[in-house]
Amino acid sequence: MNVEDMILVSVDDHVVEPPDMYEGHVPEQFKDEAPKLVTKDDGTEEWQWQGQAATNIGLNAVAGRPPEEYGTEPASFAEIRPGCYDIHERIKDMNANGVLGSMCFPSHAQFCGQFFAKPVQAEIVDPSLALTMLRAYNDWHIDEWCGTYPGRFIPLQLPPIWSPDEMAAEVRRNAEKGCRAVTFSENPAKLGWPSIHDPHWDPFWKACADTETVICLHIGSSSEVVITSPEAPLNVMITLQPMNIVQAASDLVWSRVLKEFPVRFALSEGGIGWIPYFLERIDYVYEHHKAWTGSTFPDGKRPSDMFHERIITCFIDDAFGVENRHHLNLDHITWECDYPHSDSTWPFAPETAMKYLADLPDDEINKITHENAMRLFSYDPYRHIPKEQCTVGALRAQATDVDTRPTPSGKEIHPPEKEVTILTLMEAMASMGKPAGEQGE
Repeated sequence: MNVEDMILVSVDDHVVEPPDMYEGHVPEQFKDEAPKLVTKDDGTEEWQWQGQAATNIGLNAVAGRPPEEYGTEPASFAEIRPGCYDIHERIKDMNANGVLGSMCFPSHAQFCGQFFAKPVQAEIVDPSLALTMLRAYNDWHIDEWCGTYPGRFIPLQLPPIWSPDEMAAEVRRNAEKGCRAVTFSENPAKLGWPSIHDPHWDPFWKACADTETVICLHIGSSSEVVITSPEAPLNVMITLQPMNIVQAASDLVWSRVLKEFPVRFALSEGGIGWIPYFLERIDYVYEHHKAWTGSTFPDGKRPSDMFHERIITCFIDDAFGVENRHHLNLDHITWECDYPHSDSTWPFAPETAMKYLADLPDDEINKITHENAMRLFSYDPYRHIPKEQCTVGALRAQATDVDTRPTPSGKEIHPPEKEVTILTLMEAMASMGKPAGEQGE
């Protein structure tokens, strides 16, 4: 297959929410209580709501910047590429990258809506007010961000994580609007809520099963990442981030959730190269230990069978994983671009992907690059866009005027005097009131 003939659908990108996003989505009587973007005396910008402050971390929006300018410092809207927050510019950047479809995770709201949940958890805000703001976010995301260009986005909702019954109601409400994906925590116990093994979440699981809504577990969505020691070089943490989701995978496989509810989970930005050994290991554990641990699976299935049936795997750049794809469920492998984060392959995603897809038969390339995502997330772009206009070549033909060259900010760059450590990042995150697990990759 030629690069120009590929169709690319990314199941993991990110949106930096624009300053006016709540306008028109919050009921009139609550508009003064909506989150506000505030410019501080030092020129940095932050979202403020109920005593919280959330900034745009530099690594979350580095598309179009040279790598030497990557960092954790807060970035203002004037400093980031408009495609990060402007829907019209985002479409241009997607076209320039040859990407047809995109699913966008949140930024200031955090991966599973912690921005709205924390004040409820601390009992400083009425849950009904938090629910109003979270629904306003979902309406903006589904109706405006995704709805402005039909066929170009897979809508992704936030859950009101403080109430499984409200979560279920929100899943059903948004399913009626065509949203079949919800972002949730890879480990809610780390956020102060019951673990996934607790029946507490059953109304949510049932709603997702009834509506065929995929539950997306993004790395870092527990607000924690693997940290070996504060003194370790930062590259240790960055290296371990995709493999960190093995913990969530193990939780899921051995949980009652997959046995009792026909739901699918996506391991968002989790990579796939580690999975073949993981599958071997869980089957080995089952055979050697089930007699005394009491583990059982329905219909004579093994743990790996449950993984293959229910877990959607997602990767950005994983040549080893693609080489070993037949040890996975080929119908559940999906591709990611990660725009505008620092791991993103924008604006050369097609060329980067073809380096490891080139030797695959066309039917397998199609499954990985778009067909699986379309089926699993109930996404049908062809209802709005003729298929021949969805290819890399056709999309790029619409973006010949888009400048994708790295653009320096003009700031004076000072290379670090010594290697950056995890402690450096932790201190930077603490100064911004943000958990270390919520930075970009």
